[in-house]
Amino acid sequence: MSDQKDILKNLKTSSIDRRLSIAKASFLAGTRWATSNATSFFSSEKDKEKKRKQVLREQARYLVSEIGKLKGSIVKIGQMMALYGEHFLPREVTEELNTLNNQTIALDWDSIYPHLKNELGSKILDLEIDPNPIGTASLAQVHRAKRKSDNLDIVLKIQYPGVANAIDSDMNLFKQMLKLTHLLPQTREFDQWFEEVREMMHREVDYHLEAQTTQRFAHYLKDDSRYVVPTVIDDYCSSQVLCMTFESGISVNSPDVLTLSQERRNLIGEAALEIAVNELFVWGEMQTDPNFGNYLVRLAEKSDEQDQIVLLDFGAIRQFDKDLLSVAHDLILAGYDHDLDKMVLAMRGYSFFEQIPANIKPDMAKVFLIATEPFSSLKNNPDIPEGIMDEEDRYDWKLSHLHNRVMQRASKSMASRYFSIPPKEFMFISRKFIGAYTFMTVIDAKTNLRNMITRLN
Repeated sequence: MSDQKDILKNLKTSSIDRRLSIAKASFLAGTRWATSNATSFFSSEKDKEKKRKQVLREQARYLVSEIGKLKGSIVKIGQMMALYGEHFLPREVTEELNTLNNQTIALDWDSIYPHLKNELGSKILDLEIDPNPIGTASLAQVHRAKRKSDNLDIVLKIQYPGVANAIDSDMNLFKQMLKLTHLLPQTREFDQWFEEVREMMHREVDYHLEAQTTQRFAHYLKDDSRYVVPTVIDDYCSSQVLCMTFESGISVNSPDVLTLSQERRNLIGEAALEIAVNELFVWGEMQTDPNFGNYLVRLAEKSDEQDQIVLLDFGAIRQFDKDLLSVAHDLILAGYDHDLDKMVLAMRGYSFFEQIPANIKPDMAKVFLIATEPFSSLKNNPDIPEGIMDEEDRYDWKLSHLHNRVMQRASKSMASRYFSIPPKEFMFISRKFIGAYTFMTVIDAKTNLRNMITRLN
């Protein structure tokens, strides 16, 4: 972070500054939209559609560049819309919003230090803090430090000043921006989803809640040596500072991980999937952000040790009600048995499925049978494509092209319109397992999920 062009001197945290920035961007983008419509008035329908998509992409690219300059909660809102907005927003928009994940500009230490000192008071004197962050994000940046009394290695996750108070106004600004630039779908479902994002944002900046959640997951996993959860250091936590032990590791897509033996990559993959299964079916709460930055891999140094997954971020935890968990449980078990009738029966009792006509449910069930394919076995499922599962029921995620196959089947299904905007709870679960699929594909793992599933019976 020594290159000064990659450092922000300050944040535009006042509502007036941010409103002016967004209003200006929205006005310019709206003007360009109107101009584009006027110039294509006499074009053919094919040319109009081509022009429309081109302008959509240009609109989104311009607005993303403006949002990136503001940092703070409006960037995080954009990231969430990219992650979960695929059911509402045009593909051209979500693709551009995805580039917000590359917005990693740090806030200058001289600007963030007074904020940190105000949060910790005299306790800041206990610490020797590296002014160069080891990680940056839209809502916070992370600095490594040592506690002087015992040289304990810790990290301080420091929330940017003003972002928590700006969430509601930023949410309204973002919605207004989408509306003015003709990127916003006018639907009741979108409004409901938008309010869900608002609640998620408020949970993300609640560091007391994140500390409690981190401690709870540490308790869940305390007897399983495959996982590392940082220890929360309460003495240096506040409403806008989260202090935890520093935990070493390397990124999931590091060459050192990708060149491990197949057996070691398989074990890492199984551990990652078991977390998702436990979250959904045992603990009833799930880390809904599948970003690889939330995980590290700690490689074993000795032959009698095992590789570990370091779990870093518990700010995007979502809890689920028992009815939904029961339905999800039954859907997975029906997939394990590869039984169409069981899959249809598993849909009973949940309001979303109850509104679907009975004659369409079998078609929807066929989509779910493909989606749950990794949880099945060669004995139970003769429809698994050749070569994707071996004689030990290890599933080859990379070879499977599972996500594409599910999407293709869903698009051809009579129930396709019900897949277009599923319940928000299913969006979270779906996104979690898409993240798991990506994890497995990146490390080229081959996993047997039979033991995990049979435990659920």
